[in-house]
Amino acid sequence: MTKAKDGIIKLSPSTLNLFLECKKCFWLQLVQGIHRPRGVFPSLPGGMDNLIKKYFDKYRVEGKLPPEIEGKVEGLLMADLDLLNKWRSWRTGLVYKDIESGSILSGALDDLMVNPKTQLYMPFDYKTRGYDLKEDSSSYYQNQLNCYSLMLQENGLKQAGFGYLCYYIPKDVAEGGQVRFEVIIKKMDLNPEVARQVFKDALALMQGPMPQAHSSCVYCVWGKDFVAN
Repeated sequence: MTKAKDGIIKLSPSTLNLFLECKKCFWLQLVQGIHRPRGVFPSLPGGMDNLIKKYFDKYRVEGKLPPEIEGKVEGLLMADLDLLNKWRSWRTGLVYKDIESGSILSGALDDLMVNPKTQLYMPFDYKTRGYDLKEDSSSYYQNQLNCYSLMLQENGLKQAGFGYLCYYIPKDVAEGGQVRFEVIIKKMDLNPEVARQVFKDALALMQGPMPQAHSSCVYCVWGKDFVAN
């Protein structure tokens, strides 16, 4: 996201991921409107995401957890499905507004857990993978969950200081096309203030000149003949 018609800068967890990955690519996309080349976006992860949400919602209305995550997480699924569905949409999702600049960070949440005793909240995100986890796989999503924690905090929900990634990894296919998934829960320590600083740093970068190419960014190498350093 970039400047809206009203002149307000709008960023998302994914654009901040781009900022952390390569500042030049971020600057080109947000300031110049030059996006990285990309192929066709696969529809399977999005379809799985919707099915998992419906599956979790069945247990939500019963005040229960899906059996495969029972005992692996703290708290319960947030009961207010109407509010959650609002936050799940990019059009009506979570928003954090920086008072100083008027800029906005917005995102669409997968799910949310709450500890009924402490009333502390934990962002919960579904991930579908085609292969087993590597040790550093979850670190890629650290900024995303930090951003959710910041947006939830700024909307008045006290944070537990951690959240969850819920991985669905296909293991085998049975008769009739039934796929068996392994479900792995990863608990992530979260810091909303880290997300706030990343957001401010990204805004500051947009006001300055184009950064140098990142040494390991293949997109910067690809685009060197089109955009002057």
